[in-house]
Amino acid sequence: MDLFTILALSFILLLTIYILLSWSKQHQNQSLPPGPTPIPVLGTPKYMDLRASTKNFPKLSQKYGSVFTIWKMSEPVIVLCGYETVKEALVNHAEQFSERPMIPVMHLSNKGYGFEGRRWRPLRRFTMTSLRNFGMGKTTMEKRALAESKYLIQAVSETGGKPFNPMMSLAMAVGNIISSVLFGEHFDYQDKQLQELLSTTSRHVKRILSSPLSTLCNIVPVLLRFSVISQEVLKEKQILQNFVMKYIKHHKETLKPESPRDFIDYYLLKIKEVEHEMDPDFCDTSLLMVVIGLLIAGTDTTASTLKFSLMLMAHYPDVQAKVQQEIDKTTNSLRPPEIMDKPQLPYTNAVIHEIQRVLDLTPTALFHAVTEDVNFRGYTIPKGAAVIPFLSSVLSDPSQWETPEVFNPGHFLDEEGQFRTRLAFMPFSAGKRVCLGENLARMELFLLFSALLQKFTLTLPPGTECQDSKYLNLNKTEIIASGQICAVPRSSSK
Repeated sequence: MDLFTILALSFILLLTIYILLSWSKQHQNQSLPPGPTPIPVLGTPKYMDLRASTKNFPKLSQKYGSVFTIWKMSEPVIVLCGYETVKEALVNHAEQFSERPMIPVMHLSNKGYGFEGRRWRPLRRFTMTSLRNFGMGKTTMEKRALAESKYLIQAVSETGGKPFNPMMSLAMAVGNIISSVLFGEHFDYQDKQLQELLSTTSRHVKRILSSPLSTLCNIVPVLLRFSVISQEVLKEKQILQNFVMKYIKHHKETLKPESPRDFIDYYLLKIKEVEHEMDPDFCDTSLLMVVIGLLIAGTDTTASTLKFSLMLMAHYPDVQAKVQQEIDKTTNSLRPPEIMDKPQLPYTNAVIHEIQRVLDLTPTALFHAVTEDVNFRGYTIPKGAAVIPFLSSVLSDPSQWETPEVFNPGHFLDEEGQFRTRLAFMPFSAGKRVCLGENLARMELFLLFSALLQKFTLTLPPGTECQDSKYLNLNKTEIIASGQICAVPRSSSK
């Protein structure tokens, strides 16, 4: 028997053993939630492509129930659907569902030092405390947002009511707000460096979270060992790192411990405090990864939500007119709306919330993982198993929303027309892993949205027909990226 034959037979034998072991692992735990039958070794790759989650998961939920299992090769992934199921897991069993699985592309990106790695608890705790100390959620941050709204209004005014894509201006506005927190700096709207940074940030988010290559690498992590593939996945990451490292270097050179200026200064002081530890959570690497994470979280999603909000208002002129009327009555057209005005702007607040609901920007939350074996709804989820909260199913749950398929601000209004909170409103997820920047995002959305509608009437370009919210949701990616509107200055706000 020649060497080639021996090698071929050995390969076939090893492959057979691997397939049998994979098949055995997929079938040994009968207490898992039901789900589609996995293919040995491959699992259920069709359903692991989260770009198609809004199409596939509702069908699987109808067949298998609100908790079902899909497979990442030979590893089970549990999907949670509907408000009651997601709430029970993320809120009622918050600690048990608080971990993250090792997501290969994310791990490659943050080197284990970001909010998704094993160090997440101290990093998140410190970040939240520092941001609060620096004014997050307080009048200090509101003043920053109100000041930025003036720059944004000026940039929009310069379009002269002609069709334009507001995405970059919106990204510059929210980018400047988070930049003031992180770096202590404000950029001009014509600054090419910041424009390129924001574009790079957007591309990086899409490449990491939803590109076909990243999806494939998360399913088959061995691919990331090939430098050409890993470099392609992290194509934009180096640009972000270079930008942030420049500011970190400058802050190190000019740091005054008695008067920290911004988040980077606070972090540098924390690094000095723990530098004697053997393997500190707070170091130059974690600083770089945390700042990049906050920069990404503080720009792309909020800017995208604002862009969709303006586009939707142009498609719903009657709703827009009612918002403007309420704002004019409350402010007398003498000042921009402020956070203190929220109780007097219930309809405006309801419209913003309903826009987020129908936008459904992130249909699935980032993967969770269970910290121990969990008995959940009659099934056993093994320790370390990945969990996908399907947020779309919460935001459109017919048991929680009167007209889930329709844009209806009344979802957030009581019988007296006052704003009411809805527990099933989870665009920021819920529990211990709720979005770190939720409070800032809520503030930015309210202040920038209401400031723009106070000053402009948003219309569609000539020849464009109005569409309903379902159409806008189905085409949200294109609408956010390239949709155009006209911002016509209001001659009178009264």
